[in-house]
Amino acid sequence: MPAFHFGAALLLSLLTLPAAAQSPAPDSVTTSAPVKKPRRVKIAVLPIVFSQPETGLAYGAAVLPVWRFGADTTTRSSNARVLAYRTQRKQSSASLTHSIFTPGERWFVGGEAQYFNFPIYYYGVGNDTRKSEKSDISYEVFILNQRVLKRLRPGLFVGGLYRLTNMYNVRIDDALTDDGTRPNWLLERDARERQATLTSGIGPALLYDTRDNILSAHHGRFLDASVLFAGKALGSDYGFMRLQFDARQYWVLGPKDVERTVLAGQVQGIFHGGTVPFRELANLGGERMMRGIYEGRFRDRQLVAAQAEVRQQLFWRLRGVLFGGVGQVQPQVTDFRPGQFNLAGGAGLRIDVNRQDRLSIRIDYGVGSGESSGVYFAFNEAF
Repeated sequence: MPAFHFGAALLLSLLTLPAAAQSPAPDSVTTSAPVKKPRRVKIAVLPIVFSQPETGLAYGAAVLPVWRFGADTTTRSSNARVLAYRTQRKQSSASLTHSIFTPGERWFVGGEAQYFNFPIYYYGVGNDTRKSEKSDISYEVFILNQRVLKRLRPGLFVGGLYRLTNMYNVRIDDALTDDGTRPNWLLERDARERQATLTSGIGPALLYDTRDNILSAHHGRFLDASVLFAGKALGSDYGFMRLQFDARQYWVLGPKDVERTVLAGQVQGIFHGGTVPFRELANLGGERMMRGIYEGRFRDRQLVAAQAEVRQQLFWRLRGVLFGGVGQVQPQVTDFRPGQFNLAGGAGLRIDVNRQDRLSIRIDYGVGSGESSGVYFAFNEAF
C-alpha cells in the first residue's frame, strides 16, 4: 500500500472502546480454583478524511485493536490494524496488518494483507532521479506477507515467511514523463513488467526483540533478518533472492523512572540477486523510512538506510518528535559510495489514543533530497 502522503489530513473523530474478548473457560479440575479474569480487547475506531493530488478527496476508517493473551503481563500486547478507504476518483484500498504474541510468547505471528488500486509517480531506477521526469502509472495489486516464528529463548524467535505479490491492470497514463523530454520510464523496463505479474517466495526468518512495547518502544533492541527465495516452483513469474535486515535500538534519556524522552535509532538493508521486477525493487522514502521523500522516488536492487528520532512527552496526550535519516540505492553492493547518500528529516506530533498500550496517531512533516517533501498521517511510531 502506498504511504500516506497527505496534502491535507483531517481526523474526524476518535473513539476508544474496551470490549470483552472472551469469557474464561470453566475449571476442569475443581470448582474452588480461582477463575481467570476475562481477556479484554481495547479498540480504537478512527474515521479519516484526506486529500492528495493523485486521489482528490478520500474517506475511510481504521480499526485498531490491542490485546494481551491471558493475565501474564510478561507477554507483550498483540495488535492489529484494519484500514479501508475510497477516493473521489473511485480508487480504493483495504489492508489488514497484525503482530501477535501467543501466551507466554511461545510463538510470534506477524504479517499483512493489502489491496490497492492507486496511481503512483514512477521516477525510474537509480539514486539520483530527477523530480521533473516523473511518470504517471497505476495498477491494482494484492500483497500477502506472513511469518510464523517460534521462540527459542526470551526475545529470540526463528521460523519462516511467505510473500505473494499479485499485480495486474497496469496502466500508463501518459506516453511521456511530466516534462515531456522522454518516454514514460516504465516503457524502458522489460515489456513483461507492464503485464499482470505474480511473485511468490518463501524463506527463513529470525527475530530478536527485547522491546518493552512493540507499538512505541522506550527501551530494548530489535533485529529482523530474513531471506526470500522467489521462483517458478512457487508460481512466481520472476526468480530472485532478497536478503533483508532491520536493526533498531531504543534508549531513555534522563531519569529512567520518568521516561519522558526517548532516543530511537534504526539501520536497514535490502539486497537482491536475480531478476527483480520494478514493483519488488528496494524503495527509499515513505511514511516509515526517509520521511520527506516520496516512496519509490529512489529505487534500485540494493539499499542501505539509517535514521534516528527523538521523542519527547509534551503534555496531556501529546508528544513531539524530531527525526532525520540518510539512505542510498544502487544496482550493485560495490556501487555504494559515502558521498552519495540522500537526506531526509522533519518533525511531528503524536496523539496518544491508548496511553497504557501506547497506541497513537502519528502526524509528520518531512523534507528530503530531490526537492521532496510530504505530510504523513499514520498510526503508531514509524519504527
